[in-house]
Amino acid sequence: MKKVSFKTYLNDRLKEVNFHGQPTYPLYVQVTYERKTIFFKSYYFELFTKPRFAVMLPDGSTKGPDVALATKKEEDVIRFVIGKLEDDFSLEAFRKLYAYFSRDICEAMEVEFIDYLYVFFEDKKLPNMAELIKWGTKHVITYDLMTELQNTLDKALYQELIDGAFEDAPPYVQMYSFMLHIKNWPELCLTAMEWYNLETVQVFKVYVEEHFSDLPSNILIKQVDNWPHYRRKL
Repeated sequence: MKKVSFKTYLNDRLKEVNFHGQPTYPLYVQVTYERKTIFFKSYYFELFTKPRFAVMLPDGSTKGPDVALATKKEEDVIRFVIGKLEDDFSLEAFRKLYAYFSRDICEAMEVEFIDYLYVFFEDKKLPNMAELIKWGTKHVITYDLMTELQNTLDKALYQELIDGAFEDAPPYVQMYSFMLHIKNWPELCLTAMEWYNLETVQVFKVYVEEHFSDLPSNILIKQVDNWPHYRRKL
């Protein structure tokens, strides 16, 4: 295999942006192979700027991840993808695998799960609740919302919501709960690269069998495996 080189850098040709209260230039990635170079904005820089990674401090201010975490996550997944491609490496193949393995599965599932919630409440003739979920989840974590729905909805209605989710939505609640179990702030994400590790899948199986015992773990695992292909038909 010919040499592949890469680096991460703060792109000072662009305007500074707010990274959880800290002004910084956007993090970019450069990959070079056979005298050809590609540049692209760091996925993890974009991911960790999102409000769900910030925590409220006692003085009322917020604190988020730092750029060093985004840099480390980038370097880890880039090395993984390069090693996976080996002699079949090309910049085109790299970009495709990078886009897949770098993705936070919790984030990917959340988008589809919100769609499920919207349709569920629309079908229940609760259009205002559906709209509230659609727009409110831009500012709150959907997993936290589900916890509050469990505590406030009629038990029968909530159970119908959960039963329908197993059939028509990705296992976002189970995956996010598992992620919180194995991760510490600020790295509250679980990437496709991490899921690709058989040990992660085995730990997930044990976790859901203990905490979601009414759902078959083998089916949940298959649903997680299928995360890139899930699309609810609205």
